Amino acid sequence: MKLISNAQQASRMWSIRLAALSGALAAAETTLPLWSDIIPDGAFAALSSGLAVAAAVARVIKQANIDDE
Repeated sequence: MKLISNAQQASRMWSIRLAALSGALAAAETTLPLWSDIIPDGAFAALSSGLAVAAAVARVIKQANIDDE
């Protein structure tokens, strides 16, 4: 397996940021019983899924702050 040429800039890529947020929401779903009075059912799953789709879309959009090598 080879890394992409600009892997050192991964923290500046929106696809990486959105994927990390999606993972964080998926992990937060385990605490759902604590939030049941505040957060509606399915909210974590919907947000997590939406962020995962946004990460996939962001992966193919050129970002001005990322250098192509």
